[in-house]
Amino acid sequence: MDNIKDRVVERFLKYVSFHTTSDYDSGTTPSTSRQLELGKYLAAELKAIGMSEARMDDKGYVYAVLPANTDKKAPCIGFISHMDTSPDAPGKDVKPQFIDYKGGDIPQKNGDRIAVSDFPFLENYAGQQLIITDGTTLLGADDKAGCAEIVTAMEYLIAHPEIKHGRIAVGITPDEEIGCGADHFDVKGFGAEFAYTVDGGALGELEYENFNAAAAVIEFKGLNIHPGSAKNKMKNAALFAAEFISLLPPAETPAHTEGYEGFYHIQEIRGDETSARIKMLIRDHDMDIFQKRKETVAKTAEFINFRYGEGTAVCTIKDSYYNMKEKILPVMHVIELAEKAMQAEGITPVTVPIRGGTDGARLSFEGLPCPNLSTGGENYHSVREFVSVPAMKKMVQVLVNIASMAADQA
Repeated sequence: MDNIKDRVVERFLKYVSFHTTSDYDSGTTPSTSRQLELGKYLAAELKAIGMSEARMDDKGYVYAVLPANTDKKAPCIGFISHMDTSPDAPGKDVKPQFIDYKGGDIPQKNGDRIAVSDFPFLENYAGQQLIITDGTTLLGADDKAGCAEIVTAMEYLIAHPEIKHGRIAVGITPDEEIGCGADHFDVKGFGAEFAYTVDGGALGELEYENFNAAAAVIEFKGLNIHPGSAKNKMKNAALFAAEFISLLPPAETPAHTEGYEGFYHIQEIRGDETSARIKMLIRDHDMDIFQKRKETVAKTAEFINFRYGEGTAVCTIKDSYYNMKEKILPVMHVIELAEKAMQAEGITPVTVPIRGGTDGARLSFEGLPCPNLSTGGENYHSVREFVSVPAMKKMVQVLVNIASMAADQA
């Protein structure tokens, strides 16, 4: 693939140098202005490599188009990634480290390690060059690896006009990590018949099932009295929050579930005697069970009110996205195309359910079927995050294959 594929690593290192952590509590779009800096850079880079209509809009969304170079009626396809990184781990001053991994635990600069006992799949990467962090921040492969792979694939297609393809639309979103990446995505203007988010994990992952998702906030109101005279008077909001959590199924948390098993996930607890707040996620692949999970959370809040008085607990539940499977099943040729593109590179496609979300889930419900492709990264949202260099390079070729194969099939 000549040396263009090597630029995927250079790009990735440049992108992770931008601090783009999003913020759940911001209320603005993008949620952090720092994302705009990477957005401006990406728009300029897409223009510089020869993309048409490269721009960043006023919400921080980056778009560009690679015009068709064939007379065939090839479908317009899209490739989408996101520029923000998760608030779940520090994302400022990322210091990438290259290692030639030979097996065993991986020491990190801060004295910690990526341990095989914690991540048994780690040894699958023996013999590969990996990029890790120094142990103090996340890496940002989620999803700056996807950004780098898409841009590099576009550069390769531009440099090789003998590879025929239809119109290709590129979109890079802000705020995906806080569930808002599709909020202002211009589906109509994007103009794709179908698209792929390049936002998955290990090489070969191909995903078109994801959780139905909701976010819940439960606020508790208490009454603080001096502890020396509090008997039969104090209402401790912090204890109400603790009791609420104790009433949820203890085995149905992320740490105890896998595959298609749903969960309740406590993200944040704040409070004192006077007031407290819990932020949590509700997830399940099955819509009926998902609805029951939301009912469980609401009824648990009702129980707190029954015990301690109406208004003690106020529960607000908001749906985030739904399982894209129902929107992909009628267009399974989109999945078959990705499978063939991977197989052409000797990659065995692995269809797995996403235990999380992706912009593609919401976009699929807005008329743009959008399954998810791997990037080659692992341990996202963590200071143990890493990405495989060979996997990133292979994914560049997979994207090129998708573009060319879509035109061949037209």
